[in-house]
Amino acid sequence: MMRAGLVSCAALALAACQTVPAAEAPVASADAPDTMQWLYGSGEAAGASIQTWRNIADYAIARSRERRVPQSVTMGIDGAIAQPQSCAQGDSWKPLAVVFDVDETVILNQGYEYWATTSGASFSKETWEKWEKTGASYVRPVPGAVTGIRRLREAGITPVFNTNREFSPEGAAKAIAAAGLGEAIHRDTLFLRGDDGVNSGDKDGRRAMIAERYCVVALAGDNLGDFADIFNDDTRAPLERRELAARGDLAQLWGNGWFVLPNPVYGYSLKGTVEQVFPEGTRWSPETAPADAPAIMNEGN
Repeated sequence: MMRAGLVSCAALALAACQTVPAAEAPVASADAPDTMQWLYGSGEAAGASIQTWRNIADYAIARSRERRVPQSVTMGIDGAIAQPQSCAQGDSWKPLAVVFDVDETVILNQGYEYWATTSGASFSKETWEKWEKTGASYVRPVPGAVTGIRRLREAGITPVFNTNREFSPEGAAKAIAAAGLGEAIHRDTLFLRGDDGVNSGDKDGRRAMIAERYCVVALAGDNLGDFADIFNDDTRAPLERRELAARGDLAQLWGNGWFVLPNPVYGYSLKGTVEQVFPEGTRWSPETAPADAPAIMNEGN
């Protein structure tokens, strides 16, 4: 996903999303925020990403070898969840594709996060625009992405990038190429915010454009909006959003056409008060009186 349109700081781990005065900005030798230590520095994050990318390629390649007319994956289009559609096109079918978000899905914006952390600056559209246009050589590929995208291309499956970057198609393409992920062509295999005529971070409109041209067999991103816009309805409380993602008909899509990458640094996933995140029945303390054990969850029902 990309940050534009989100009310968040470059480093959401900084307390209450407040800007640190320049004089108090951490030096490079200070500890990075916990979330950045995990995403950009930990072996656990690398392992989770490689695991996901292997699953993406395995799934899509298996779909490409099925001896039947392919169907698209379930995805968000026009504000709703669109069910799989036949990809038949005359006597053949549309070219197969996997649609990826860009930021923190195929590339890591380590240069921008370094600047934001060491300067103490909050995210701003002005600095992000400059990053889009000039930061290509300071990105890194998400672990597993180079091999995963190579495997897809070798199998005849097109990687398509659907990003909320908005200022520079050239910069986005350069960043993707600089990370070793190959060519991305604007409005063909690269779609930016506004390409559907709507100045919004919603992606359903762009997914519809992509689905007209390609048979989309899988989606991958670090935010639920990379799969369907309904997840990012601002009126939906955090646990309601979580319950929707785990709902039976949608739960079966994770790892089965929908693939999520970890991003604890920024995005729609990072919201909720203590009361919202810890509802009644989960609020224990050492002074809590003993209670009957909760009923075992019947997962998937």
